[in-house]
Amino acid sequence: MPSPAPNVGVLLFLPYRAMEARVIAALTAAGFEDLTLAQARVFQRIGPDGTRLGELAEQAQVTKQTAGFLVDQLERAGYVRRMPDPDDGRARRVHITARGAQAQTAAGRVVADVEAEWEQHLGSRRMAMLRDTLVRLREITDPYA
Repeated sequence: MPSPAPNVGVLLFLPYRAMEARVIAALTAAGFEDLTLAQARVFQRIGPDGTRLGELAEQAQVTKQTAGFLVDQLERAGYVRRMPDPDDGRARRVHITARGAQAQTAAGRVVADVEAEWEQHLGSRRMAMLRDTLVRLREITDPYA
């Protein structure tokens, strides 16, 4: 008897994991070998105006202590810096540094390459449908959108 097809959650996770692995490998090859997968998962959630640690923890679905540990590592490696929150003098925001922006640019190139490969495989129409479907699904699955 054949095994059942994976559920939709697994089917969504597998391409994400493949892309994530390609991004980390490319970052390593580009000289960002000190950026770990766990750090990248927090790093990618930092907004353009900085993000509070608690928000990073919530979005990355880790404890505040874990997010703090990962941000400490990112800060020591020069990818981020903590700065006062302009909206609350007692709070701090995590901001991306120039080195962090360079890593983002390198990662963005790989993401674009992977998406182009997927489009080549699926065809433009299916890729557009996939993107549209996932954007619509995000409306009910992503509380941070």
